[in-house]
Amino acid sequence: QVQLVESGGGLVQPGGSLRLSCAASGSIFSIYAMGWYRQAPGKQRELVATITAGGTTKYVDSVKGRFTISRDNAENTVYLQMNSLKPEDTAVYYCNADVKVRLGVPPDDYWGQGTQVTVSS
Repeated sequence: QVQLVESGGGLVQPGGSLRLSCAASGSIFSIYAMGWYRQAPGKQRELVATITAGGTTKYVDSVKGRFTISRDNAENTVYLQMNSLKPEDTAVYYCNADVKVRLGVPPDDYWGQGTQVTVSS
């Protein structure tokens, strides 16, 4: 069993900042890639940012230069620092982790429960 618990969402004005956190717990042998997705009302869930275990990051073009993904491997936690927020960033944000629960078992994809981010004046 693996649980991903998110925190840090909320309401912020355009141009403001939020920091999302997602901590993985449970039966964890190792965690490979981690990432953040978001889903706005009426839209398909999209990949926002990913980070490998080695720290290599990728971002969707719309957030480049504004968002920063990071991770603390000792705490099995991934973060998303969101700066210069825009109304179009409004969405439910979900964290994701590729987790190997034990040796000999293929890794599985796990999801957080989602946290609402609303950017509005």
